[in-house]
Amino acid sequence: MIEVPDSLISKTVLTGYFVVGGWQVISMAIHALTNTFTAKWSKRYVYHWITFISVITMPLGSFWILVFTAPFMAVYYTWLCYAEVRLMNQRPLALLK
Repeated sequence: MIEVPDSLISKTVLTGYFVVGGWQVISMAIHALTNTFTAKWSKRYVYHWITFISVITMPLGSFWILVFTAPFMAVYYTWLCYAEVRLMNQRPLALLK
């Protein structure tokens, strides 16, 4: 069996957090700048504010909260994006229902 040093696992997990989190922050910035799916009090609007507050308060200690909540936030954000893409790709007759 191959032994993997703990530091390698830690670096890989931390890199994953920053890659996925960075992707989400860039995506959310684009949505905010283009005003797509960001109607006031929509799911994305509320998610943007929760994430914004989380990112801003990271230096104050919310980093440790995000370690545990980030995977759930990533899954929710993926579902949110999937639902939006599905809504955009509806056929014209489906919109009449």
